[in-house]
Amino acid sequence: MNTTFLQNLGITAEEFGTAVGEKFFQDKQSFLFASSPVDGKKIAKVYTTSEEEYEKVIFTAQQSALQWRQLPAPKRGEIIRQIGDALRLHKNDLGMLVAYEMGKSIQEGYGEVQEMIDICDFAVGLSRQLYGLTMHSERPAHRMYEQWHPLGVVGVISAFNFPVAVWCWNAALAWVCGNVCVWKPSEKTPLCAIACQKIVSNIFAKNGFEEGISNIIIGDATLGKKLCADKRIALVSATGSTLMGKNVAEVVGKRLGKYLLELGGNNAMIISNKADLNLAIPAACFGAIGTAGQRCTSTRRLLIHQDIYDEFITKITQAYKQLKIGNPLDEKNHIGPLIDKQAVDLYLKAIQRCKDAKANILVEGALLQGNGFESNCYVSPSIVAIDKSFPHIEEEIFAPLLYVMKYETLAEAIDLNNNVPQGLSSSIMTLDMREMEQFLSAEGSDCGIANVNIGTSGAEIGGAFGGEKETGGGRESGSDAWRNYMRRQTNSINYGTQIPLAQGIKFNL
Repeated sequence: MNTTFLQNLGITAEEFGTAVGEKFFQDKQSFLFASSPVDGKKIAKVYTTSEEEYEKVIFTAQQSALQWRQLPAPKRGEIIRQIGDALRLHKNDLGMLVAYEMGKSIQEGYGEVQEMIDICDFAVGLSRQLYGLTMHSERPAHRMYEQWHPLGVVGVISAFNFPVAVWCWNAALAWVCGNVCVWKPSEKTPLCAIACQKIVSNIFAKNGFEEGISNIIIGDATLGKKLCADKRIALVSATGSTLMGKNVAEVVGKRLGKYLLELGGNNAMIISNKADLNLAIPAACFGAIGTAGQRCTSTRRLLIHQDIYDEFITKITQAYKQLKIGNPLDEKNHIGPLIDKQAVDLYLKAIQRCKDAKANILVEGALLQGNGFESNCYVSPSIVAIDKSFPHIEEEIFAPLLYVMKYETLAEAIDLNNNVPQGLSSSIMTLDMREMEQFLSAEGSDCGIANVNIGTSGAEIGGAFGGEKETGGGRESGSDAWRNYMRRQTNSINYGTQIPLAQGIKFNL
């Protein structure tokens, strides 16, 4: 395989270490291997962060934060503009690395880098819009207003399925708000993080910030827990499973720190009998099999009106027969591998649980082996017909396993949509305006994302991304998500000659 894209990103199949700016440590023996689920090959040996290195990273970040916050926000925005341009320059190479190290399709890899570019553009505009409010005081000759200040050091813990975009959602906003970042990427995709670190730290250095604005630490969950427990980290933004999020909340909460959680999804798409099936079929297919079902917004459940159930099942099973599975760097393929053999094992066990529960397996997935599938990480997708008594409906399966269910009334479908612990994404396919509005009303979907006539999977950076319930309640990316990365301060100024107290209280000396 041609790995020129690695060299173009400054990465060779050598030993890499943890970075403070562009300084790599290589005076130790602790390491992990970066490997690819595409072909099963080990790409590089990556040194993990020692205790001493961790302390140096955090100290450097703290010192850099004192300088960075003094730079006016529009000036910070200008540097982020340059980062966006650098990402444009490296889009193809970085997108290919994402596809190769993580296993998603090359088009999705390019799309993930485009999300990074988009959030940089958003942050540039935001640099002139970090607005506070002014309000009228009840006391004469007083002025009140509120303003927003940087938090300091922001920790970002990202997951393997979006190895670069979700970090950048956080980092671009944190930077423009005057913070510095310490990033712990997934240990399953460390090279993507090293490539990003190289790109952005070069831009910071060209602007006089040699180190400390962007930092990475590499290691397993133990290192993530250390970051969460560190009182020097003002905010921990964590993306991952619900179980991981609960652990983050517990550790950060014990020190009364701030956290932002974007966790699991168990997303449903309602297929109305008034839907345009020409829209619904491709939306359902991509939602279920995009990134091999490893998106937090992947479609896990189809709720299909009983009047069109048989027709829809026929159409979607036919569509599944047309799916091409194989090397994600080949654009003709729709589905690449799962991230590793452990993910494959969990998927196969989930299929077996469906069999044990006597569910009707319409399309049975399996491990693919042989020519082109030597990594043993490729699987075919599954469709399983269930009812609301199915015992495993509340579990998020991070694989291409799609449940289908019948419903009779829209109220029943909405109840089925909401009746899971997670609350990330949802959608309805309908051409009926009343159904649309009911689904989007306060009595409708309880998810953080509710779409009409598009799927559950994917989001634009202009809107705040996140969900409710066991999805964590956090919001990343667009809208007013920037407020997560700042602290609010209310100010009152007395420009008069008296000292009146609020609520008309008298205090005479």
